[in-house]
This record gives sequence, C-alpha cells and structure tokens, in this order.
Amino acid sequence: MTRRWFITGGTPGNFGTAFAEAALDTGDRVVVTSRRPQELATWADRFGDRVLVVPLELTDATQVQRAVRAAEEHFGGIDVLVNNAGRGWYGSIEAMDESAMRSMFELNFFAVLSVTRAVLPGMRARGDGWIVNVSSVAGLVSAPGFGYYSATKFAVEAVTDALRDEVAAQGVHVLTVEPGAFRTNAYAGFADDAVEEAIPVYHEMLEQVRAVFVGMDGLQPGDPHRGARAVITAMSQDPPPRRLVLGNSGYDAVTDALEKTLADLRANEDLSRSADFPA
Repeated sequence: MTRRWFITGGTPGNFGTAFAEAALDTGDRVVVTSRRPQELATWADRFGDRVLVVPLELTDATQVQRAVRAAEEHFGGIDVLVNNAGRGWYGSIEAMDESAMRSMFELNFFAVLSVTRAVLPGMRARGDGWIVNVSSVAGLVSAPGFGYYSATKFAVEAVTDALRDEVAAQGVHVLTVEPGAFRTNAYAGFADDAVEEAIPVYHEMLEQVRAVFVGMDGLQPGDPHRGARAVITAMSQDPPPRRLVLGNSGYDAVTDALEKTLADLRANEDLSRSADFPA
C-alpha cells in the first residue's frame, strides 16, 4: 500500500527533496511545497504524476489550508506529513534584530503548527498517519550566537512531545528528527551576510560563529539522502522511536549535553528536594 506524503520546504539540495526521493524510492507519492516552485519543475518531471509541487508561503495560514486541501484532493489524503521547512540565522540574544527573530519563529514554529493543525483532521478521520517534525540538534543543545534559532527548535520539541501523546489514541504517530551538520544548501547564505548588530561587544563572537558555518559549507559530514532513509527506517520500527538524532557529530553532541545535564541535576538533588513543605 503506497503512502501519500506532504513535505514542506522543498528546494533542490535540501532535506525536503531528500525526503521526497526516499519516499518515492519506496513507491510512495509525494506533495512537495515550495515558495519557489519553478525551481522544482525539472526535478519533479523525473517522477511524473507521482509528484505534485504546490506553491506555498508557509507563514500565510490561508495558503496553508489551500495547499493541504489541494494535496488531499489530488491524492485522496495525506498519510505522512514532514514539517521540514525552516531557517536558521545567527545573532546575539541582546542585539539580534527583533523582526528577524520574530520571522524565524513564524517560519520555524508557528508554520509547523499551521500545517500540523490543517493535516490532522484527515488523519484522525482515517485513524492513521505520521507526523515527522524536523527539529535540529540545536533543538536539544543551544549554543552562543544561535540562541533564538535554538529557541524555535526547542519549542518544536516541546509541542511535538505533547502532540505525540495527544494523538496516539487516534492512530497518529509522531516523530521528532534532529539533524546535525548535513550537506544541504542551508549554509550557503552565511558568506554574504556581514555581522551588523548594534552592540559591538558581540561582534567577535558572531564573526566566529559565521566563520564556522562558512568553513563547513560543502564539507558537512551528513548525507541528506542517508538521513531521510534513516527516518523511514525508524518509522517502520515497532515501536518507533520518539526522536531520532541524525549524524555522528549530532549524536555525540546531544548525548554529551544530556549526560552533563543529568549530572548537574543529580549534583543538586538534595537542594532540589529541600524546596517542598516538610513531610
């Protein structure tokens, strides 16, 4: 039985098309959304009527509803939603431009909610479905210069954990995916953007952050196609995982951070427990 996928954020060279190709390799059918659908025309032609490209500005809730309805009408429903679209940018907590920060939340968090809420009624009606929310290693491990991006992904993590338990009884499965450094076009814009924040004390830190991403572009160890196939494998497990970290460096960073957090909590256990009324 073939599945029908709805994947946001499809542009050549990113995780969106990698997810689509992995699904198509299994015989499934795919809807891919993009702000620039013309960039996917040649790619989509390779797969004929098994692919539908839908233009979509994800921060427009009305467009989201229309795109989901178009996908459901075209293929008869949506079995797998992959909330892949997102954007990451650097900036200090104190001085990052507020409009940029809010725009990042609109795309990385609120758009995820809009698409999920639009797709869920159909899944509940059928009593089956998958929601795959693409977070990031930064959604579990925050870093200087990337605090707001991490905050958007931490929010995705929290909502996904709650959603998983809310819809399990309806037959809907939910998975969070946390990629590390993957060889996509997500790093391409860093080289062209200078550090322009208004508070100079943060400039050196931000220049270092920018240099790391510029230096990694094209050299990231993660393979998007292998990552997408790993997600499909995880979905087939019984039981499936609650979350899946992708990539060696990402896995090491997350496990190291969680072990340090657990050690810190345990070191202060007596102090934590002292805050209750006496028994």
